[in-house]
Amino acid sequence: MTFIVSDREREQTLKNLFREGPDGPLDVFPSKEKKKFIVSEHLAKRFDKGKTYSEQEVNEILKRAHPEFATIRRFFVDYGLMERSDDGRVYKRTVRV
Repeated sequence: MTFIVSDREREQTLKNLFREGPDGPLDVFPSKEKKKFIVSEHLAKRFDKGKTYSEQEVNEILKRAHPEFATIRRFFVDYGLMERSDDGRVYKRTVRV
C-alpha cells in the first residue's frame, strides 16, 4: 500500500508528530492510515539500506522512537519498507525508502 504524499504534507505531519525534531521520539502514533505511512516511511530511514537487522536490533532502534515498536515494525513490512525473513528473525530495509 502506498500513498501520494506532497512534500508539504509530509513536512507538516512530521513537524506535528515529532515535536522534538525529526530525529527525536514520536509524540503520538497517528490513527489515520496516510499519516501512519508517513511516520513509518520516516522511521524506516533510521535503518541502513542493504544491512540486515535482527528483530531485537529493530526493536531497540524503534524503542527510541515510540513504545509501540512492534506495531511500527509490522507497518514497515505491511508498507513494503522492510523485508522480513520467513522465520521473523531477520529484517532488511528495502530500497524503496
